[in-house]
Amino acid sequence: MKISGMLSAMGLFLSASLMAADDGFVSIFDGTLKDWEGDPVYWKAENGTLVGEVRPETLLKQNSFIIWRGGEVADFELKLEYRVSAEGNSGINYRSSEVPGAKWAMRGYQDDIDGKDQWSGQNYEERGRQFLAYRGQSVILKTGAPPEIGRELGDRAELQKKVLKEEWNQVHIIAKGNLLQHFTNGVLMSEVRDEDPENRKPNGLLGVQVHVGPPMKIEFRKILLKRL
Repeated sequence: MKISGMLSAMGLFLSASLMAADDGFVSIFDGTLKDWEGDPVYWKAENGTLVGEVRPETLLKQNSFIIWRGGEVADFELKLEYRVSAEGNSGINYRSSEVPGAKWAMRGYQDDIDGKDQWSGQNYEERGRQFLAYRGQSVILKTGAPPEIGRELGDRAELQKKVLKEEWNQVHIIAKGNLLQHFTNGVLMSEVRDEDPENRKPNGLLGVQVHVGPPMKIEFRKILLKRL
């Protein structure tokens, strides 16, 4: 290859690399617990992953979160990968708050995760309105009214098949204004338009969960945040 051709190819490669690096996402997990705070009985950093584990001798009486201390988020996109055990129950909380008097507890929107083919991808409001949108639903929420079901995103059972059991799954959460979207492995799982001014949350904390129940393990990696 001529030198000019090599330089041209290198220029294209560098340009593509810069574009990929300039997509606005920043890593908020560096393989350590820097900027993360939770109960060390349940949370640790290990081999480049954020690990939450409940053992037979450490069963929970309430759900426990590790909280990102890098500041509150309002409009944002979050991308990460997770792997959960077959008995696992977890979630990614956002626009959330800490619960007074309940150490490591959070209240707010949650992208649900579980290993039993039940809840993954739904929008659940922890310690709040609870089930906001099941997997496969697009929902409008209004004050004092039952959820208004909009367009169907797909069959709930068929969408669950997109979630890999005990393997790494990709999550993409988009929260922009009152619109909240949960994607798993590139598929839109649930969508909420929160038009309930009494209960909706415009901003808050990020955190991830280990849940009350049997022994379990949840792992997170490649946690990337873009503020909008």
